[in-house]
Amino acid sequence: MPGELKRILYVEDDADIRTIVVMVLDAVGGFSVVTCSSGEEAVQAAPGANADLILLDGAMPGMDGPATLKALREIPATAHTPAVFITASVQPSDVRYFRSLGAVDVIAKPFDPMTLSAQLREIWQRCSD
Repeated sequence: MPGELKRILYVEDDADIRTIVVMVLDAVGGFSVVTCSSGEEAVQAAPGANADLILLDGAMPGMDGPATLKALREIPATAHTPAVFITASVQPSDVRYFRSLGAVDVIAKPFDPMTLSAQLREIWQRCSD
């Protein structure tokens, strides 16, 4: 996956967390962020999002993170887009499960908002190598 990380499709049901993440990804990271408050909304937004990376909550009501990723993999525009889960479920078995779904990494909640952009750039770099 060539190029610079610029655009992120972010899926998070918690409005407060969504606001904080968007603020830091924009202000600190300089990223353009397409936000969705549910898996269903992400599936609708994905074809036009032109995302370089998908960042998604693991546990959401309705369509959870794993179901959302599965649905996004069925959309040509996001079939191969790297995905990162941001979740409180970070036991080794949880991380193995998320990776088995095709996630390139898992970021633990709570996270440090000020280092999130750097974490995503590091993950992006690893995916690009």
